[in-house]
Amino acid sequence: MNVRSSGIGMTSERTRARMVERLRAAGIRNERVLAVMQEIPRHVFIEEALASRAYEENALPIGLGQTISTPHIVALMTELLCENGPPARVLEIGTGCGYQTAVLGRIAKEVYTVERIQPLMDRARRTLRDLRFFNIIFKHADGHFGYPEGGPYQGIIATAASTHIPEELKQQLAPGGRLVLPVGTAEQYLHVVDRTESGFQETRREAVRFVPLLPGVA
Repeated sequence: MNVRSSGIGMTSERTRARMVERLRAAGIRNERVLAVMQEIPRHVFIEEALASRAYEENALPIGLGQTISTPHIVALMTELLCENGPPARVLEIGTGCGYQTAVLGRIAKEVYTVERIQPLMDRARRTLRDLRFFNIIFKHADGHFGYPEGGPYQGIIATAASTHIPEELKQQLAPGGRLVLPVGTAEQYLHVVDRTESGFQETRREAVRFVPLLPGVA
């Protein structure tokens, strides 16, 4: 691992440990999720000029009008996804810089990730390759439609807010699978959708703030 990914000063392993302790104090209980976030160098997913802020509880710009979610949101959404055990195959809607992808890649056997903005996807692919992730499959596409050819999925996570819960994503859930995504415009909330034998069960969770899930590709 090179100096940039191993980190020094404000991007060191000690700084990551402090972030994890804050997450634990904020109520994150899944030790596997905490261990993964301790391991992954969040600062390599953002511009070097902002690297010293990588482990703060802030959403940071990653270019092209997109942001990297706060550590707490990443931890919370991953914990919700893993509530019934770690999913073997996960679909991520919105690759972004690839940090959430990396967290999922350490928990699931396979991660399929969809990004509508080609330059973001290309950058994330390079970063994840440099960190030696080999269980991630990328697709440049409109996230509303998911990645049906890779499904069904035990877990689906969206990192941008939809105005509704896309039916295409629900249908790509395996029985017993779970979908975690932010829903709303002016007001947004995390929603958890479980696929049961009798249908779908939906729960509204915490208030959140995400960039919108836009149609089309760029």
